[in-house]
Amino acid sequence: MAMNEKPKCPLLNADGNIFNLLGMASSTLRENGMKEQAKEMQSRVTASGSYSEALNILGEYVEICSAEEMNEEPDEGMSMM
Repeated sequence: MAMNEKPKCPLLNADGNIFNLLGMASSTLRENGMKEQAKEMQSRVTASGSYSEALNILGEYVEICSAEEMNEEPDEGMSMM
């Protein structure tokens, strides 16, 4: 993964409980070697003042997608010539 690239996390259509979403995003970050970012994100989300603010914070750290998007192949338009 390139620097500053956010890992994909299947939060769309997941249980919308913010603690569930936070756990999923934290796991995704840790699985991608981003343990410090996971800690920072958790602190920011738990200190946030609203659900929408918490969701915005999650989106700063992970690329929010659906489970179907997680299984898609990379862009096939970039095939070798």
